[in-house]
Amino acid sequence: MKTVLITGANKSIGYETAAQLAGQGYRIFLGARDLKKGEEAVAQLKAKGLTQVEAIQIDVTDKASIEAARDLIAQKVSSLDVLINNAGISGGMPQNPIDVPIETVKKVYDTNVFGAIMVTQAFYPLLEKSPEPRIVMVTSGLGSLTAHSDPNSRFYTFNPGAYGPSKTALNAYTVALAHTLRDPFKVNAVCPGYTKTDFNQHQGPGSVEDAAKIIVKYATIGVDGPTGKYFSNDLNPGGEAPW
Repeated sequence: MKTVLITGANKSIGYETAAQLAGQGYRIFLGARDLKKGEEAVAQLKAKGLTQVEAIQIDVTDKASIEAARDLIAQKVSSLDVLINNAGISGGMPQNPIDVPIETVKKVYDTNVFGAIMVTQAFYPLLEKSPEPRIVMVTSGLGSLTAHSDPNSRFYTFNPGAYGPSKTALNAYTVALAHTLRDPFKVNAVCPGYTKTDFNQHQGPGSVEDAAKIIVKYATIGVDGPTGKYFSNDLNPGGEAPW
C-alpha cells in the first residue's frame, strides 16, 4: 500500500485530496496543525468507509513539529511515496504591494515557502526510500509572472503583495528541487484553481472535488510523467501553465 502525507489536510482541498487518494487505496497521513481538528477529519473519512487514514500533528512553521511528525511516521512505515505540501495561508486581503505590512509578508512566506521547504527537507530521507517518490507543491495561478505581465490576463491587475510572490517563490523552489532530485522523483507545482473554500470566504467558483482531482493526478503520475512543471486549473485547466 502506497503512503502519502498531506499537510493542511483537515479541511477544504487538503481534506478532499485525502479522501480521493484514500479511495484509490493510499494510506493517508492527514497533517493538521491542530491535532483535534485532524482527528475530527479522520473520523469523517472513516465514517465514509475510508479507513486507512491517520491524523498527524504538524505545524509547517515549526521545525520541531515537522521533525516530530517525521519521526512518528518513520515509526509506522519504512518509506513515504507521496508528499503533498498543501498547507498555506493568504495573509488576508487586500495586499497592496506598496504598503502591505512586512510582518504579513513574512508570515505568508513562513507558511507558503519556508514551511514547504522545511517539510520537504525533513521527509526527503523517507521519500528516497520509495521506488516512485512524488512531491506536489500546491501553488496558485497568482504565482505566474507571465500572467501578471500579460495585459490580457485576469491576473494582470490583481497581484497581492504577499501571497502572489510567495507562490512565485514556491514555484522557483519546485524547479530547483526537481532538477536536483530527478528520476525516480517527480516534483511538480500544481494549482487547484480558484476554489470555493473558507480560504477565500467561499468566493471561488471551483469545487473542492475538481481542485483535488488535479492534485491527485500529479501525486499519482507514472514513471513517464512530467517533473519540474507547473500545472494550473486557473491558467490552463488541467494542463501545463506558464511560469
